[in-house]
Amino acid sequence: MAGALKRRLSLGLLIAYGVGVMVGAGIYVLTGAAAAAAGFWAPVAFLLAGLVALPSALSFAELSARIPEAAGDSSYVEIGLGRHRLAVLVGAINVIAGTVAAAAVLRGGVGYLTAILPVPFALAVIVLGAGLIAVALVGVLESLVFAAVLTLVEVLGLMLVIGAGLAADPVADWSLPLPAPEWAGIAGATVFAFFAFIGFDDLVNMAEEAHAPERTMPRAILWSLAITAVLYALVSWAAVRAVPRAVLGASEQPLALVWQAGTGTGAGFLSLIAVAAALNGVLAQIVMAARVLYGLGKRSGGFARFRRAHPRFGTPVRATLLVGVAVIGAALALPVAALAEITTMALLIVFAIVNAALIGAKRRRPEAPFSVPVLVPWAGLAASVLTFAAAIWARLA
Repeated sequence: MAGALKRRLSLGLLIAYGVGVMVGAGIYVLTGAAAAAAGFWAPVAFLLAGLVALPSALSFAELSARIPEAAGDSSYVEIGLGRHRLAVLVGAINVIAGTVAAAAVLRGGVGYLTAILPVPFALAVIVLGAGLIAVALVGVLESLVFAAVLTLVEVLGLMLVIGAGLAADPVADWSLPLPAPEWAGIAGATVFAFFAFIGFDDLVNMAEEAHAPERTMPRAILWSLAITAVLYALVSWAAVRAVPRAVLGASEQPLALVWQAGTGTGAGFLSLIAVAAALNGVLAQIVMAARVLYGLGKRSGGFARFRRAHPRFGTPVRATLLVGVAVIGAALALPVAALAEITTMALLIVFAIVNAALIGAKRRRPEAPFSVPVLVPWAGLAASVLTFAAAIWARLA
């Protein structure tokens, strides 16, 4: 039976959702890849990725206040640029990116799980994926409360890692001044690190279920990004200080190595926290991508079958099932680094288009409940294009 989404989400739950999806998306899984590419300069790559994300985050904040709808990106393009087909394409890219991102995080989380429990990889992917689909189907409030608990657990784990890394004896090459920057490596690491900041764009798709979205959505986006950036900078610094670059880059559990270096003890509990973080990231992406499909049903007849919410649970059942099954399939088929790179490249294209949409929306109607200077979307557009170019350069270098 067709139904509407229910407004049940507070500012606190939205911030927890944003932090959870960003932290769950990358730091437990991709720290090693960033260290392998940029060495001691990996923290700089995370900071650069945060700076790349900031203008787009501000643009999303204004657009979420102007147009508080599910499938936000698609709605922004439709209204800001007046391009229906492009709007549908952007929405479809978001669904694909969210699905691939969830698959990357699920695969990374299962890597931590299989390191401490003797379970087959494929079975773990299927069972955990099915469980998260069930949570996403029950209700958005229940999903985000569950996600908020996981967020608290994973942030605690990161604080423990930071303390362990700073307490460890520094690696042999750690000295000031640091070696000269490897710019190609930093550019490549910035692409990986940018993946770790995805999440503020997911938040906008929860606008139809947020209380007073014109006020809560901008605050949730900006607080989530700020909290996550601080955590990433500290964690990556602690990691490259405590564990050799080559060892970090070769490990699928890089933060467990940091804990071992600082404490001399096993990191089984940290692996469990990493699994919790991954589950949080996967759940957030499934919830987001399903809302995008639901929102696309409003704008395109081809997606109309997904414009249905369960009358009791208030969740888009068909969309959630489709996304969840696709996540499990992709997690079984592709490695983490490839999944992360595909997601990042797709989202950079989306961010460029959405920033252009805000430029168009400001020209049509300058006033908005939350407004940023017109230079902000231009900066977001430029940052997205330049980062995309840097990613291509890093692959060819």
